[in-house]
Amino acid sequence: MVKTSLNQEQQITTSAQGAVDIRQLSTILLRRRFLVLGVSCVVMSVASLLAVIAKPTYQSDMQILVSSNSSQGAQSNNIPAGVDTEVTDPNSQVVDYTTQMKLMLSSKLLQKAVDLLHSDYPNITLEDINGQPEKSKKAPLKVTQEEGIKANKVFNKVFEVSYSNDDPVKAQRVLQALQKVYQNYNTEQQKERLNQGLAFVNARLPEIKKEVSKADKNLEQFRKKHNLLDPEAQSKILLESLADIQKQLQTTRAHLQDVNARYENLEQKIASSSQQNALISSRLNQSSRYQTLLVEIQKTELALAKERLRYTDDYPSVEKLKQQRQSQLSLLRQEVKAITTSSKGEPILKGEIVGVQPKLVDELILVQTTVLGLIANEKSLAQSEQRLRSELNKYPSLIAEYNRLLPRVESSRKTLEQLLQAQQSLGLKIAQEGYNWQVLKEPALGTYVGSNRLLLLLGGAVIGLILGILAALILEKFNDAIYCAGDLKKLTNLRVLGSVPKLPSHGVKKRRLGLSWNGRRTLDSSVVEANARLPVHETLDMIYQNIQILKYPFPLKSLMLTSALPGEGKTTLVLGLVASATRMHRRVLVIDANLHNPSLHKILELSNDWGLSLLLVDETTTHFQDYIQPIHPSIDILTAGPIPEDTVKLLSSRRMKELIELFEQSYDLVLIDAPPILGTVDARIVASFCNGIVMVERMGKVTRTELTQATEILSKLNLIGIIANEVSNSQKVLAS
Repeated sequence: MVKTSLNQEQQITTSAQGAVDIRQLSTILLRRRFLVLGVSCVVMSVASLLAVIAKPTYQSDMQILVSSNSSQGAQSNNIPAGVDTEVTDPNSQVVDYTTQMKLMLSSKLLQKAVDLLHSDYPNITLEDINGQPEKSKKAPLKVTQEEGIKANKVFNKVFEVSYSNDDPVKAQRVLQALQKVYQNYNTEQQKERLNQGLAFVNARLPEIKKEVSKADKNLEQFRKKHNLLDPEAQSKILLESLADIQKQLQTTRAHLQDVNARYENLEQKIASSSQQNALISSRLNQSSRYQTLLVEIQKTELALAKERLRYTDDYPSVEKLKQQRQSQLSLLRQEVKAITTSSKGEPILKGEIVGVQPKLVDELILVQTTVLGLIANEKSLAQSEQRLRSELNKYPSLIAEYNRLLPRVESSRKTLEQLLQAQQSLGLKIAQEGYNWQVLKEPALGTYVGSNRLLLLLGGAVIGLILGILAALILEKFNDAIYCAGDLKKLTNLRVLGSVPKLPSHGVKKRRLGLSWNGRRTLDSSVVEANARLPVHETLDMIYQNIQILKYPFPLKSLMLTSALPGEGKTTLVLGLVASATRMHRRVLVIDANLHNPSLHKILELSNDWGLSLLLVDETTTHFQDYIQPIHPSIDILTAGPIPEDTVKLLSSRRMKELIELFEQSYDLVLIDAPPILGTVDARIVASFCNGIVMVERMGKVTRTELTQATEILSKLNLIGIIANEVSNSQKVLAS
């Protein structure tokens, strides 16, 4: 007796319910061939219907050249003509062209085209142009990038835009609307880039101009207020003038000392002369005209000194003053001559002094005039020095204020100049940036490209097959049924006694065997050949031999065949084993112990009016032959009999045990067709009275869970093995 623990069974069950083994794929597909075929037929039918109703497709296309504006402005930006702008920055070019392709397919631009088409096609939508990705529908609008062209050493991209529709006119008009949208968008983008780029500069220009005007105004007011253009330069000039005046003042004072000394010398000479000379000097001092002329000469000398500080000697005002001084000196000499002569025109001085005195007087007048001029010059120079020093004291504050105002003017003007240059260069740069879209090929009337019917049919065939296979695998994944005899051994650790193929329906020929009412055997000639009508197969012979070998050298007298579920073919296999035992000269008794649902009498077309249930009730008789129906000299059948009220009470009675022991003494082999293990306890009770128990499991019907539960129930009894029923050839190959 084989024992299997519950933990082992659960582990085996868990591993067996894993993923579908790839080696079993062909077996699974063969087993689920009708499902695969059904799914394929449904999908193919749908594809055929779509192919029938599919409309012809027309396609229109146009070509657009996308060129960078930077290539056109390469020369203006001092880029050598032979340099390829794409080579200088290849990554930016690739990204930009990819962006252009995405932009052409953007919903924003496509919606504008839809708006333009509403007048001709009121029902057109955005999904009609770019497709419906959520439904995996092929987009009718395509943008493909073709090989570029070289123009002026610059690589430009050519994009082909195509649109497919069942209306050739609509295909053309959609592309025409897109062409208009692309061109308008290109123009709008250029303007927008220019406006956005210059917005900051244009906003700053009025402020900077206002600052420049304010700074200029403040500087102009400063210059008007102080009558200065540049305080620093003016102060340098004043310093130079002061130094020159100081030098002239020193020279004048030195000259004045010399002239004063000469004047004093002349006065001494005149004083040492005669009384007449003193008289002349007195007359000169008393002459108002003489004194007036001296004053005028002094004023002229003072004015001349002032003008010489400002202008050179050849300046007209200086020349005029010099002429005025000469005229005044001539008048002074005439006045002296008039004073030194009498009314008759004769000189006042006589003798030797008369010849000397006029010369001294002229010299005295000249020296006196020179002294007056030098004094006036000294006074003028001193005043100029004082004035220059006074002005120079004001210049530090003026220079500080000027240095505060001038940088503001220069800074604001520089900023204004930079903004103006930036405005010009930025406008040029923005105009050279971006891309230009130029239509090379106008949209034409749509041309026929097919109806996709063949593609639909081929796709339906392929998709149908794939879906069928997936459905079969999914169903197999969630199916707990056992299809391979090898899984029986893995799950139960029991010996697989054999794998029986599906026996043909004509394997058992039904023939009514006559019996007398009183239970006496009335065998005719056909009963002897009854074993020829039982299911015969070499696999059944091997199973019978395997069962005998397991119990060798002790003979197996009673054997019960059961299953986990009803309908697994154990009754047919019981008859097959009977045929194998009969051919080996064994006398066999077959008992139908399935009191709830008997089937043996139906297969053999025997009467079920009496049988096991009545035999168990009738405890007084020991002659069981009256309840047995022979179908062959070596084969007796004990049907189930009428269905009793309490099967458990009958099967668990002592009478049942005594009968089996009695049958074992009378027959070589007692085969019991027991009910299923699960659902009732009848089979468990009968199993306790038998020498051996064999389970019959039909492949594709019993599940792993049910098999595990059944073997667990029988694990402590004489369970000797298991038979795989209705095993296909592919399953046999896989099991081997």
